[in-house]
Amino acid sequence: MDTRITFSKRFQYAAIALIILGGAALAYGFITQPDRAWANLLLNNYYFLSLAIGASFFLALQHISQSGWSSMFKRVPEAMMAFVPYAGVIMLLLYFGMHSIYHWSHEEALASDAIIQHKAPYLNIPFFFIRMILFFMAWIVMTRLLRKASLNEDKTGGMINFERSELLSKIHIFLLAITFSFATFDWIMSIDVHWFSTIFSLRNFVAAFYHGTAVIALIVILLHQKGYFPALNKSHLLDFSRYIFMLSIVWGYFTFSQFMLIWYANIPEETSYFAERWHSGFKVIFYVNFFINWFLPFTLMLSQVTNKNIHVVKALAIVLLAGQYIDLYEQIFPTILHAPVFGLIEIGTFAGFTGLFVFVFGKALASADLIPKNHPYLQESLHHHLH
Repeated sequence: MDTRITFSKRFQYAAIALIILGGAALAYGFITQPDRAWANLLLNNYYFLSLAIGASFFLALQHISQSGWSSMFKRVPEAMMAFVPYAGVIMLLLYFGMHSIYHWSHEEALASDAIIQHKAPYLNIPFFFIRMILFFMAWIVMTRLLRKASLNEDKTGGMINFERSELLSKIHIFLLAITFSFATFDWIMSIDVHWFSTIFSLRNFVAAFYHGTAVIALIVILLHQKGYFPALNKSHLLDFSRYIFMLSIVWGYFTFSQFMLIWYANIPEETSYFAERWHSGFKVIFYVNFFINWFLPFTLMLSQVTNKNIHVVKALAIVLLAGQYIDLYEQIFPTILHAPVFGLIEIGTFAGFTGLFVFVFGKALASADLIPKNHPYLQESLHHHLH
């Protein structure tokens, strides 16, 4: 069994080439359409950060529930978590694009808008970045402690680091519940400063967990097809599929609840959020979002036949990558750009962030044994079989 993965120079060069392409696309955007470039920077950085955060939550749940089936794959979410510090550095760059993204950051808006004045004690630039730094400090510290405990388990074995991982995971999910909620309020919801939803942060947290889990499943399948994780079987696929199926329902529930309650109440301050999107060309995207992120996975994952089919699970995970992008596109672009746009800037920026994420992930995954050899439940994972 291979216990150490290696990535070829060709793989690394391809990732670097994508990063350069993304940098060029953003540079072109900043020169020609600054608002569009900043919208893309925020969308893509939040997109890949959400995958990393979702992976960390998945890992924490496995520790807390002492799940045996997933122990063989724990290095994948651990490597995904390595992107968090890079996302922190990139997010700090928003300081230079605040006026392009956030209406409340303009002094003239503050002077003439009673709602912004009411929110000013919380929504102001210094406090905005203080919170941002605190959020990333918490995430970086906790993900690194979880990684350290995992690597120490490889070295020493026993139950000490296993139990430590469980304790750290309990702390981590508590911190995530608070910090990621406020981060979502700050970075995404405050774009529409006159609108708010009490479901918004929970919905985005579920989306991060949902799509992060889908990416974990996709990476595990791709590595299996390259000769790694030879013990991967239909029972593992069934468990991954159950997560995707369950989370598609939760995502659909919160998304529909947010829309249905606002539509039914018909209060102008609330309906403005959806009215602006529908009347500015985003109505089709609204329905596509529902189809990809709820209807498609819900219907496909109803049957155990498709749950255990590696090609179906792989294809669905790839589609869900697009689903998370579309969901965030619908949240960010309408208020900033007021019309759907998609071209070289969007494609190039996504390619650049993909290259950065893959490069960071690859380095982290290759830095430790792929199989956690001293995990107490490893044998259960290697010989995991359900009906």
